[in-house]
Amino acid sequence: MRVFPRPLALVAVAAASALALTACAGSGAATSETSAASDSGVVSTMYGDVTVPAASDDLKVVALGWSDAEMALALGVVPVAVYDWQGFGDENKGVGPWATDLFGDVTPEIISNSGDSLNFEQIQALSPDLILNTRAADDEKVFDRLSEIAPTVYAPTGTAAFATAWDVQLEQVGAALGKSDEAATLEDETKASIADAAAANPEFAGLTTVAATKFGDAYGAYLAGDGRFDILADLGFVQNPAVLDLEPAGFYANVSAEQVSVFDADVTVMLPIGFTAEEILADPLLQTLSVVKDGRAVALDPSDELTGAYSAASVLSIPVVLDQLVPQLATAAAKVTK
Repeated sequence: MRVFPRPLALVAVAAASALALTACAGSGAATSETSAASDSGVVSTMYGDVTVPAASDDLKVVALGWSDAEMALALGVVPVAVYDWQGFGDENKGVGPWATDLFGDVTPEIISNSGDSLNFEQIQALSPDLILNTRAADDEKVFDRLSEIAPTVYAPTGTAAFATAWDVQLEQVGAALGKSDEAATLEDETKASIADAAAANPEFAGLTTVAATKFGDAYGAYLAGDGRFDILADLGFVQNPAVLDLEPAGFYANVSAEQVSVFDADVTVMLPIGFTAEEILADPLLQTLSVVKDGRAVALDPSDELTGAYSAASVLSIPVVLDQLVPQLATAAAKVTK
């Protein structure tokens, strides 16, 4: 089983974006209605309308945003370059192993995660026709510089940094590639699969949850709009009310050592960064929580495929999450006593 390391550069992004350990925000995640994208050749973004090139088989696409490459691959478009946010590496062509085969014989240029900076010269040397950066930091100066290279598509207006919901991202990428119909079909199919999983596990409905993380000596909780929490909500869980009282910091909320009791939900998913599953469960503070004592905490291990899929939150990774995480959630939910 391949280990998917959390690159140190991602830590820089996290720190720079108030410990951006992964992606999403309760404040301002765009919805399908706000996406306002179409196959008219113009895509609405947070920085205005962008005129994109006509769809073609030889369109040269650079995928910079988190999971942009997976969204493009799902729509049958093979990027010439991929920003490797999650450290999947050359072996997996910069995407999750569930998506690698969709490259076929093509080997894209892998752009290493460099934290909060981009090598514009490297991107320009690729002579792209289109740049996708739909789940990324909100930096208009970066958008302006990328737009000098090629039409660049960001998330819709109202989307916080790294907080593009998977369905909105799919719609935005679909519009940019002239494949909105295909994107809509994939979106419907994926939502149907999630709904089927929820229907098969009615006990999830109304149970409180937290998508929690630990990084170094810091803790955090992912908020509505981030894929890691949203998939739990779509399955029927609700955010632990104590988390809603925390101060949002983009796509997550900082949790101090004195506040770790907010993780004490009916079922908690723990995504350690820089720790194994065993190590986070052995955390002395977390061991004081009933959710840990009672075995209702699902701890993910960085070495597992599920962890990469859970963080990718793409239309291609969600099936992995449904297949591997839902049974663990069901086991934990069975231990809840009301």
